[in-house]
Amino acid sequence: MVAAPLQTPREVDRPQAKSPWLPVSMLAFGVFVVGTGEFVLAGLLPLLSSSLKIAPSVAGQVITIFALTCALAGPVLTTSTGGWDRRTVLVAAVVTYLAGSVWTALAPSYAHVLAGQVVAALGVGLFVPTATVTAAAMVSPAHRGRAIALVVSGFTAATALGAPLGTAFGGMFGWRSTMWLATGLAVVGVIGIVISVPKTTTIATAPGLRQQMRFLLEPQIAAVLGVTLLAFTAVYMRYTYMGIIFETATQGNSLYLAGLMTTLGVVGTVGNLGAGMLADRFGGRRVVAIALVWLILSLVVLRLTIDNLAWAFALIAVYGIAAFAITTPQQHRLISLKPEAAGVLVSLNQAILYLAIALSGSIGGLGIEWLGSNNLGLVAAVLAAMALVLSLSMKSESHAHR
Repeated sequence: MVAAPLQTPREVDRPQAKSPWLPVSMLAFGVFVVGTGEFVLAGLLPLLSSSLKIAPSVAGQVITIFALTCALAGPVLTTSTGGWDRRTVLVAAVVTYLAGSVWTALAPSYAHVLAGQVVAALGVGLFVPTATVTAAAMVSPAHRGRAIALVVSGFTAATALGAPLGTAFGGMFGWRSTMWLATGLAVVGVIGIVISVPKTTTIATAPGLRQQMRFLLEPQIAAVLGVTLLAFTAVYMRYTYMGIIFETATQGNSLYLAGLMTTLGVVGTVGNLGAGMLADRFGGRRVVAIALVWLILSLVVLRLTIDNLAWAFALIAVYGIAAFAITTPQQHRLISLKPEAAGVLVSLNQAILYLAIALSGSIGGLGIEWLGSNNLGLVAAVLAAMALVLSLSMKSESHAHR
């Protein structure tokens, strides 16, 4: 799941870079780096809780703060830096993320961890949309989709590979070691961007925040975004507290937890690709409804699998297909509603995704405190059911567009 560009690439006849695929690949690596730093937090929560002597539900708020910062600051930073050359923006974003990682690694207290992650999130919120639109601007229009897909693959790799490896690394050497690893990767990313990304890459002027916010007043668009918010709050509640939910099944072993995260990433990638093809054939509304029903069922039976590692792996595989299958169809629905504003709408959807991650940490933390981690799946299932009702209550996208 990746932020779509807040800007539209300038239409050009030829790539702006002589050999564009090296810099595009470097941008994908940058997305992998910052995505790993974001997703690995879920795997580090048990270690963070134990090291800083705080409750697991309190530790989970680091994810809430990180995501909320991305959701609020990302569009503002991207719009305000629209006049800068792309390489400068990209380097500034990665350096900001790097500074946040160093701050977190050195943090003497939980308050300093939160502060460090706020700084890191500022970098992520700026880097991801900028990297996406820059990649599209460096290639010819015929190859633009391929370039964006390559950048998006950085997030897929972060979920399936980066976060699990970071979790395992933290389990062996401590959670601070994972932050230092993220810092080292960020240094490589900065060097690669400086060397490979042309300073002259140009993009069209970014739409203003007021123009973006106007779309939120349209009922159909607001409803689709509401489905995204409810559905992904449910999805990420399970992901955020995976280490706590499956603590008995994994016996507190970070390697087992990393295995669960890898399974989720790999299976989820398959689910997302399959859902994209089905959305083209049957429409986003139907695919989202099926995925939400699938998600609700997997969340309801969650408590039956939390004590057994084999069952945990099986359920993660089933859950991962449904969880990742919602992303592309939701974007498909938004584009169907107003194709001429596709870039802005999908970027708003990404901001809502970050807000959902933030809510998953806070609502999930309350759920653990009030009902216990065993019943957290039921809390998430209620939210997913609300998303299903809202989704089914909407007109079809084709009818709405007419």
